[in-house]
Order: sequence, then C-alpha cells, then structure tokens
Amino acid sequence: MKVIIIGAGKVGYTLAENLAAENKDVTIIDKNAQALEKVEAHLEVMCLKGTGVSANILLEAGVAEADLLIAVTGSDEVNMVCCLTAKKLGVGRTIARVRDPEYAYELSLIKEQLGLDFVINPEYTAAEEIASTLGFSSAINVERFASGRVRMVELKVTAGMGIIGKKIKEADKYSSSSVLIGIIVRGEEVIVPDGEEVIEENDSIYVIGKVSNIYKFCKLYGKYPDKIKNVMIVGGGRITYYLYKLLKDMNMNVKIIEIDKNRCFELSDKLPSALIINSDGTEEEVLLSENINQMDAFLSATGMDEHNLMASLIAKRLGAKKIITKISRSSYINIVRDMGLDSIIIPKLITTNQILKYVRGTALQSLRRIVEGKVEILEFVVDDTSELIDKPLRKLNISADTVIATIVRKREVVVPHGNDIIRRGDRIIVITMEKNIATLKELEAVVIGGNQNERRNGIKKFGDIINM
Repeated sequence: MKVIIIGAGKVGYTLAENLAAENKDVTIIDKNAQALEKVEAHLEVMCLKGTGVSANILLEAGVAEADLLIAVTGSDEVNMVCCLTAKKLGVGRTIARVRDPEYAYELSLIKEQLGLDFVINPEYTAAEEIASTLGFSSAINVERFASGRVRMVELKVTAGMGIIGKKIKEADKYSSSSVLIGIIVRGEEVIVPDGEEVIEENDSIYVIGKVSNIYKFCKLYGKYPDKIKNVMIVGGGRITYYLYKLLKDMNMNVKIIEIDKNRCFELSDKLPSALIINSDGTEEEVLLSENINQMDAFLSATGMDEHNLMASLIAKRLGAKKIITKISRSSYINIVRDMGLDSIIIPKLITTNQILKYVRGTALQSLRRIVEGKVEILEFVVDDTSELIDKPLRKLNISADTVIATIVRKREVVVPHGNDIIRRGDRIIVITMEKNIATLKELEAVVIGGNQNERRNGIKKFGDIINM
C-alpha cells in the first residue's frame, strides 16, 4: 500500500513511523525542512518538501498511484483542501484531521461535499476516552468493544489488594464474575499470563469482560469505582470544550481553570453554563483556593506537558482522588508513571490508532493498542468462510502471545473455556502481541495449524482456569 502523509508534526511523524513498521510505502510532505530532517534521520520513508495543497507537489509524490492520503497539518482548512485536491488527482482514499468545534457538527456534510473517506478529531476522541475513564474511576484507562458490551480496564495493583500473591487460577476461586486477566505489565515486562502467573504489587493488569462483571471483580479485590461528581480541569483547549459537554451529560459538576483571559471569554460564549476561572492552574495557591481537596477528579490538559505534569503532581499531593494527565510526548510515559501518575492521555496516539484501524480495512471492527503499542486488542465478526467455526478452542494451537479473550454472541458475552466453540456471526475479541493482523484469515494463520512445540493452547489454559 502506498500512503502519502501531509504534515510532519507529532501526529504525522507517529503515523509515518507506525505505517512504515507495517511495511507500507510512505511518503511524507511538509514545508518545514527541519521537521523533514528529523523524519529522514529516524524513519525509512520518502520525504518531500512543499505544501500538500499544491497539485504539482502531490503529483511529484505519486498521488495518482497512492492508495491513501492522510492530511494532518495544523490547519483544518489546509487538511480539507489537500484531500479535495488529492481526490481530483486520483488518490484512492483520503483522511483529514479536523479539530475545530465549528466543524464538529457539520462533519457529515463536509465529508460528503469534499469526498473525504474518514475524518478524525483527536481532541473529541481524547475527550471520549477521558469521559470513559471518569465513568470507571478505579481504572487507569478504559477501552470499549462490541458497541460497549465489552470493556477492558487497566487496573493498578496496589498495597492491600486481596489479589496480591495469588496465582491467576487461585483468584478464580474467590470470584463469581466472568472476566479475563489478559495482560500483566510488570515494569518493562509485558506478560500474556497463564494460570500459574502470580500477581504482584505494582503490576498493571488488563481485565476484560462485561461491565457488570468487571465491577464485581473490582469490588471483590478492593478497586470498586467511586462515584465521580466534581471534576476540575486545568486548561481551556479543545479537549476541555468537548469534555465539558460529555461530563455535563453524565451529571458531573465541572470547574475549568484557564490562564488566558481571552480564551476564558471564548469558552464563556460557547459554554454559557460552565464555571470558568481565569487563573494559573499550575499554582498551588490557586488549586487550594478552588477547593482541590474536594474534587473527585482532576484533569490537566494545557498545551504544555511540563505544566500538566506540575499541575497533576500538585493536585495529587493536595488530595484530588483521580488524576488524569494529558501529554503530547509519548517518550514521557514511563517518566510520568514513575511519578505516580498512571492515567495518561496522549491524543496523537489515539489519532494514530484510529487511522491504523482504518488503514487495515473494514474486516477489523476495532483496534486498540496498549502498552506503547506492544499489545493489540482486535475485534472481528466471524463469517461463514472462517476456519474457526465449530472447532473447540482447546484444539486450536494458539500462539503463546495470543488469546481469544471474549466471544460476543447476540446479547451474551462469553469468557471462553477450552470446550467452547466459535459460531457464525460471533464477535471475537483477541489480545495479541502479533503485529499487522488486519483480517480474520490473518488471525487464523496465527491461531490454526501452528507447530505444537512452539505454540501453546492459550485459550485452554485461560479457559480452564479462569471463570471470574
């Protein structure tokens, strides 16, 4: 597949990096020579200096033979014009990043008129992720699958939790909820656990299943979500604009602190019922004066990573119960978590994940990448031609790095045992460390017919020992 990316900023660079890793033929266009130098120094992609609005530049990049053009410059208007021009010149499909709230409610019309195949709004998507996390306060992050019927939550194993020191198979004896612990992150190590794996303090565990069952699991092991009512947000950018609307629909009280007076006036016009404070949310006195210790949740979402880190650390020390930190540099993830800040939002990675899902095709219903892209959670609908149909899972030679975590059958959500079978029309949710799986056939190549000496039946082990 030949892909052209317009814009070599943070999102463009991350996209180029991931698409090149998936063996796509990538050309990146930007008028900033310094940005292109960084790309050339680190990635094996073609770089072209110029503007993506120019037909000559697009033709030079081979737009007529390209399968996909992705426009992610800092301007919504430029992105839309780039896509329109590329369509006229014969590109296969186009994706535009469109972030301005002024366009948010007209996206269907914009897509139709400009011939856009896919539109991504990173700030709105980030706001949705934050809202999901606030809806499940004990989780570090929350992912949704099967139209919300299945959730995966990341939980931090902290001192005093009853699950510490237990083997996964032992944890089953104390739980009546059907969930699966699919991934354990221990320091730099990522583990797809079997039943003998012992859960340790400070592990991060990824638990997947029905929402009600995850609630039961959390309650049993000391991570039952508290009701979040009062939320403080530092930073009045686009994420805050979108998030305010989502949280009001969830009946939460929201207080926004923004240092720029003009932006405060803009927000007041757009969000007339919002409580907006014109002050510096990175100052301890300001947070104290605004009763930070009474906040159930605190989000730092300014445009500066350093300010967000400082504000989050201060809020944590002053007693805010749930802390969410927005950062733009993925290289900061481990540093931030070493500081005790676990809930992290990185909009560029959210954007990348959505675009990668689109690039891989319509067979893939959902794609989530966790643990810095080391693990993928995939969702497929099983069609009539699948070789997985009617085979007991214990007879499949599943890779050690892959597990079929749930089967969704109409209204039923099944955490499978070794004797369970997959039927036509089922939705299956797969956790894997394999890369670039885009279709059910590619998944079958991993799941069926492997060398028994090199593969193990992950489902049998999981299914026989886990029915939490």
